[in-house]
Amino acid sequence: MKREWGMHLGVGLLRAIGLLPYGVVRRIGSAVGELVYWLAAPRRRVTQINLARCFPHWSSRQRTTVARGHFRAFIRSFFERFIFWYAGPERIRRLCRIEGMEHFEAHRGTPMILLAPHFVGLDAGGIRLSLETDSAAIYGRQKSKVLSDVMTRGRTRFGDARMLLRNAGLRPAIKAMREGLPLMLLPDMDLGARGAVFVPFFGVPAATITSISRLAQITGAAIVPVVSSMTDGGYVVRIYPAWEGFADLDLEIAARRMNEFIEQRILEMPEQYLWSHKRFKTRPPGEAGFY
Repeated sequence: MKREWGMHLGVGLLRAIGLLPYGVVRRIGSAVGELVYWLAAPRRRVTQINLARCFPHWSSRQRTTVARGHFRAFIRSFFERFIFWYAGPERIRRLCRIEGMEHFEAHRGTPMILLAPHFVGLDAGGIRLSLETDSAAIYGRQKSKVLSDVMTRGRTRFGDARMLLRNAGLRPAIKAMREGLPLMLLPDMDLGARGAVFVPFFGVPAATITSISRLAQITGAAIVPVVSSMTDGGYVVRIYPAWEGFADLDLEIAARRMNEFIEQRILEMPEQYLWSHKRFKTRPPGEAGFY
């Protein structure tokens, strides 16, 4: 009970901060992120391990710079979510612009998967898109009910925005797509070996989900990548052309193609990728764990 009250107080404080001018919120978030880098030793260690595995050719100093930048960007994005979860459409449009909307419009009303990797701008981009289209997304509940409720309400304020629980399987997602709703899927979390293949991610075998390929095969959905990036003035949502012939690929080949695309985007903004997630938690049979 005390913990939930503490969460309510924390949410109230973050809502209040979100009312401040954007430049102030940005600086507060970045400063707290620098502090969290030093205080959150377990997540700092995960980040350092991930960067060392993916970029062994980088110097220790370069990896540390990216790790610190990641914490500043990630915590800043968390503070700024309370703008996107509560602000009106006008402020959201000012803070987040969309590029490549024509690639979305080319498939509007037909089965579509919006492939959205785990960059820190993910929430901002998803909410910005909800001002332009109804959609569905698959998610997992947070440990805190308070935060989970706040997050769900914030992400579903505009239009018909459906949040589908990950443990409900693929049937609700198929139903939503057949009703014409684009489905936003996050392709780069380690959810275990079931329903995954081990393919390289920066040269490291990574358990990579195959549900995107399977959904595309079942529904004929177009795969439209969507990447949200953080800038000094807010965020940019970039929508890429649909991938041709993705549903026809072998599951392993499709997973490799997907990871290669994510790698290319990471190299464009390495600090903004979710390095603090245990991306390599599941290992191939017989291989020791990293963490």
